[in-house]
Amino acid sequence: MRTFGFVAVGLLLTLGACAEMDVDEPKMTAGDVATPTAQASSDPNIWLEDVHSSKALKWVEAENAKTAARLETDPRYEIYRKEALAIFTAQDRIASPEFRAGGIDNIWQDDEHQHGIWRHSSLAAYLAGRPDWHTLIDLDRLSKAEGRNWIWKGASCLQPDERYCLVHLSDGGGDAVEIREFDTTTREFIGDGFHFDRAKQSVDWIDRDTLIVARDWGGSELTEAGYPYVVKVLRRGQPLSAAHEVFRGDRKDAFIFPRVLHDPDGDVRAIMVERRIGFFESEVYLILGDKAVKLPLPKKTTYQAFVKGAVVFTIEEDWNGYKAGALVAYDLDAVRRHPASLAAHTKLILQPASNQTIDNVDGTRDSVVVQLLNNVTGVIEVYHRKGSAWRAKRLALPRKSSLVIKAASKTSNRLFVSSESFLEPTALWAADAQSGRVQLIAQLPARFDGSHHVVEQHWATSTDGTKVPYFLVRPKIMESDGSTPVLMYGYGGFQISKPPAYLPEMGKLWLERGGAYVIANIRGGGEFGPAWHQSALREHRQRAFDDFAAVARDLFNRRITSPRHLGIYGRSNGGVLTSVSMTQHPELFNAVVIESPLIDMLRYNHLSAGASWVSEYGNPDIPGDRAFIARYSAYQNLKPGVHYPEPYITTNTEDDRVHPGHARKFAARLSEIGAPYLYYENTFGGHANDADPELNARRWARHYVYLAQKLMD
Repeated sequence: MRTFGFVAVGLLLTLGACAEMDVDEPKMTAGDVATPTAQASSDPNIWLEDVHSSKALKWVEAENAKTAARLETDPRYEIYRKEALAIFTAQDRIASPEFRAGGIDNIWQDDEHQHGIWRHSSLAAYLAGRPDWHTLIDLDRLSKAEGRNWIWKGASCLQPDERYCLVHLSDGGGDAVEIREFDTTTREFIGDGFHFDRAKQSVDWIDRDTLIVARDWGGSELTEAGYPYVVKVLRRGQPLSAAHEVFRGDRKDAFIFPRVLHDPDGDVRAIMVERRIGFFESEVYLILGDKAVKLPLPKKTTYQAFVKGAVVFTIEEDWNGYKAGALVAYDLDAVRRHPASLAAHTKLILQPASNQTIDNVDGTRDSVVVQLLNNVTGVIEVYHRKGSAWRAKRLALPRKSSLVIKAASKTSNRLFVSSESFLEPTALWAADAQSGRVQLIAQLPARFDGSHHVVEQHWATSTDGTKVPYFLVRPKIMESDGSTPVLMYGYGGFQISKPPAYLPEMGKLWLERGGAYVIANIRGGGEFGPAWHQSALREHRQRAFDDFAAVARDLFNRRITSPRHLGIYGRSNGGVLTSVSMTQHPELFNAVVIESPLIDMLRYNHLSAGASWVSEYGNPDIPGDRAFIARYSAYQNLKPGVHYPEPYITTNTEDDRVHPGHARKFAARLSEIGAPYLYYENTFGGHANDADPELNARRWARHYVYLAQKLMD
């Protein structure tokens, strides 16, 4: 079983970043409050960045009460909450699989298990549709026993038998985790086993008694974004102070991630350290004894898999004759002997076409599995090495669907793939990567009636003439008078693609009530490879906002909807998009949902994990970058006297990735200029906001009550 640690949480900012003390002056983790600057000292709302101060929390409590009085007293709220909760806790959900110890692991939440249980079934029983689950950890019981609020964040298990696991637990749902060693046979934590207190950290097994670890070792050795940059090897029984340092980055780095490459039998083939000097720029090192040897890879490189002695990676820039977006592999043994010869031992696996992008890569024992988007719909291709070449085989899975690699076994050639579309419920398929055989394992029952809607793909023309695709899910019978309530979603960042998805809560609470739904595949995302992403980076960010506005206008031109009936939704990086769209084009929208957002872009790099994202947005501490960021940063661009749509702004107190101060200060600024707004802050759940089914049901009920009030009433 894999765990993605602090790297994934930064990359899914879906990305693709607070200690708790109930006193006026709380203990802060790195990034909670920035070093004072001239801009900060002139900000009257800077106090709202003090996450757990009693003053800030009293403000949150008052705002929550006002918003609850508006949204939770609406007769629709309780209906929506119950419908959403039924979806999130339904017993006939597909139990998402993860390979471990020859069987299947799963995290399961329902009415009885709000925080979830980590459980295991034999593979044969799971494939037969009759899993023989037994519980490994009951998180609700553990939380109650320890007086904590434990949220599951994954486990890393020692190969090859995967009996011993390093379990990652978050108290409240943030990215910082406590790590404990767990025996899956006795189903108990090992009393004198490996244990790491709460931190943003990453660990991997070298052998039963040895780990490689990236964390703060007690000297505040954290990057400006709050991630560790020192990697050490720790042996069982050693205190942290005795760990042996093998790599040291720099405080200016984004993050450091150690990785141990094992063969299918569990033998260590190499230890690698990925040093992210920026969010998209990296240096990769092999740890050879006490030496860290830098590999001559391009800076824009992403590790993907290790298969049959080949290290597989994607490149996001032209290199060694390969074009940006390519999937390539180098022979590990040859490179270990002669690291400088890496380019000569690299082979092309796949070069996507201009309308394609590699969305994900995984590996089985003998195969590289590629999740490919073709005009924003999915295919799965499997690659086998034949001599020095890689041969492709496409799996026979549903067409015009989103296909996602759910799990790939490192000890066999089995994998699981899910398929879904806007109106077709998620299905789970088992496949054999060698033979190409595919078998339907499970189909999610329909959670809403999609028979009255149709899916279309259209293209809007942006300000600079670029054609921007978008998906429209609309009623089959629809008046062409601009009266259809439309919810438009966008993200546009971090090379993250947004293909069709089965969203049962959206279908039940919105489509069934006559609404339409749009995903705008704007620049900044990954829908057409690195070039689509890089075209909206830094000083070119305005292109993403222009694309989004162009999709809105295209909907008006097609007489599907009108500003009165158009609402937008975005979270995280999508919160940059929706807050800027609201300030730049208040005339286009009547509803704006801004969730877990970045908004104060002139200070974002001093808040939580923000410093790791300067490659995406630029550095506002540099005058040249500050100039182009200031032109769009929504917090600074709110103006008195402008008729803004009333937004619904929401975040989470325990979000230690995107600081809640962004959302708080935006609401406070709207109040200062006399503009209407709604604000709600959940008290736990972290950046994902979905740690608890009941809280998640309430979250979506509030969202859709707000949207119904603004767009349907």
